[in-house]
Amino acid sequence: MIRLRNRPVPPAAPEPGEVLAEAEGLSVRLGARVVLAGVDLTVRAGEVLALVGPNGAGKSTLLSALAADLPPTTGTVRIHGRPASGWSAPELALRRAVLPQSASLSFPFTVEEVVRMGRAPWAAAAARPGKDEHGDGDKGGDEDEAAVAGAMAATEVTGFAARPFSALSGGERARVALARVLAQRTPLLLLDEPTAALDLRHQELVLRLCRARARAGDAVVVVLHDLGLAAAHAHRVAVLRAGRVAADGPPEDVFTQRLLSEVYEQPVEVFPHPRTGAVLVLPARDGSASA
Repeated sequence: MIRLRNRPVPPAAPEPGEVLAEAEGLSVRLGARVVLAGVDLTVRAGEVLALVGPNGAGKSTLLSALAADLPPTTGTVRIHGRPASGWSAPELALRRAVLPQSASLSFPFTVEEVVRMGRAPWAAAAARPGKDEHGDGDKGGDEDEAAVAGAMAATEVTGFAARPFSALSGGERARVALARVLAQRTPLLLLDEPTAALDLRHQELVLRLCRARARAGDAVVVVLHDLGLAAAHAHRVAVLRAGRVAADGPPEDVFTQRLLSEVYEQPVEVFPHPRTGAVLVLPARDGSASA
């Protein structure tokens, strides 16, 4: 029987408020450009943290650094309390799942096969292929099936599970890619613009899933352009401007007319929803524009 010499060990369930990822003095230079400069950020279990800011502010770069996919030029990134460079790739795959901005595949995998790829890290962590630690049942297989089925149902892609991924629309691909991330069942989710290709209904669906994962004790970091979605669903927001964190805190505290107008170089209005009191952010318009 073949056994992995250094089998990756899954992490324990995080405690509420436990720091699952953090950046300290993080700077990233890409070529001649400094994309991030001296960023400090903490990600805690049980919260949805939205990264917002204008194009080029460094949101996706920060997400990649937090995922240990992009090494810092200076500073430190820690995942589960350990410097990111101290984890092996199999160990990282059990601790964080990453959704990139776009997903493409060269081979004609079906939707279900793509989602099932999210379970690959757990195969390396199994004590015996197809058996639980006591060798008395296909526990790993049962968990895989439950994870795949649950992720597909949550993202509403079960109905086209047998279709080729390449035949899907942009919005359908985005939901399948998210299902793969959910099926991975890691305590830290890093999502880069998961709502960009989605219609209104599915935008809300995705952010509700993020909240559900946070309620279950996980940490979710999500890059968003829609400030309304961030205000409605995020526990915290970090506003990035020119590679630095301009503000970090609850949306109702951070989303002020002055700050957002300065950061986006666009006058905005910030006011409470008339029924719920939630923060609403809209571009300031003088009403003189013609149709």
